[in-house]
Amino acid sequence: MTTTTATTSTATSTKNATATTTAATTMSAKRTLPLAHRMAHMEASAIREILKVAERPDILSFAGGLPAPELFPIDALADAHARVLAREGAAALQYSATEGFAGLRDWISARLRAAGMTCDVERTLITTGSQQGIDLAARVLLNPGDRVAVENPSYIAALQVFSGYEARFAAIASDGDGLQVDDLERQHAAEPVKLVYIVPNFQNPKGTTLSLARRHALVAFAGRNGVPILEDDPYGELRFEGTSLPPLAALDDVGVVIHLGTFSKTLAPGLRVAWAVGPSKVIRAMTVAKQSCDLHSSSLTQRALAALFERFDYEAHLTTLRRVYGERRTAMLAALDRYMPSGTRWTQPEGGMFTWVELPDRLRAEDIFEAALAQKVAFVPGSPFFAADKRYDTLRLNFSNRPPELIDEGMGRLGRVVERAGEGRRVNG
Repeated sequence: MTTTTATTSTATSTKNATATTTAATTMSAKRTLPLAHRMAHMEASAIREILKVAERPDILSFAGGLPAPELFPIDALADAHARVLAREGAAALQYSATEGFAGLRDWISARLRAAGMTCDVERTLITTGSQQGIDLAARVLLNPGDRVAVENPSYIAALQVFSGYEARFAAIASDGDGLQVDDLERQHAAEPVKLVYIVPNFQNPKGTTLSLARRHALVAFAGRNGVPILEDDPYGELRFEGTSLPPLAALDDVGVVIHLGTFSKTLAPGLRVAWAVGPSKVIRAMTVAKQSCDLHSSSLTQRALAALFERFDYEAHLTTLRRVYGERRTAMLAALDRYMPSGTRWTQPEGGMFTWVELPDRLRAEDIFEAALAQKVAFVPGSPFFAADKRYDTLRLNFSNRPPELIDEGMGRLGRVVERAGEGRRVNG
């Protein structure tokens, strides 16, 4: 009897201990862990969220900023990787310098000098995509509360970066010739800005290009006021019409421009290889910041790209990209003209990957998004691209990722959605 009582008591204790542990585990699972204050300023990318739906295989999507995968130089990249692994595999797979592989940096800096920039290997930093370049520049240049001047609308992922560092925005007006420097001057006089961020060529999202006169005016403004310019130029090599314009960095003789470039739009985004070039002090600070971020970008990929350029005709490849993307841009503009109802307006990009649409009849892009998906076509609403004074009657379309016949089909579907929504708006007042 005593033994039975002891056994029962032990079982009861074990059961109670298990229940206590389970309750504690449940409570722990429900506990909300505190996040850094800066997260209150950060929102999920509207584009990344939309792509989860829009990139279904049954959807004709013009939402993502995607290059054409059929133009990726897969065979040449495979050969370059094989050669690197065969002749320098151990070094290619080892840890490496934060600044990047010297052979690739030398190739990049020589190409940039040919474009008129003053740069060398020591002032060239390899980054993991130009998105990291934006982040590193913001990390070393911005304090919480600093104002960043951005074209309104602007590249949404850059807005995310600056928000993450608790910056405030000076939303600068823009038109067909890009950022309006006189508005920048006015806003800076009222309250100084700490940094100017700009995509000067075939801007994301509008597809517009900063005019030559405004390039000179912007660099002059930065020099007079000691305000750095972060020149993000992922699309500059993709001009298929009009006259090429000098990079802002080529106009800079006082050291105020940090220039970002990437192979994501010309070779393949999965490589995640890009670069930052600028004043020695800034590049050195960005290098130190990168050390604490990812140590260095992929050694294997950097060496493979250096090997690629030993044999690959990069200029011929760019010529092909420009021809194909030019045909697709022309197809999209023609289809918009053919299918969009009266009152719709859009930009006329001379390069890049995007056109920007303003809807008629006060239509909101968010309100027609579901109807568009029902017709198996997708776009990105324009409002998330605005740092201030959001406009909801706008949307962005990508033309680089679809052939002309599917562009025509997709714009036909979208045009019918816009037409029906406009008719409904007019009927309902």
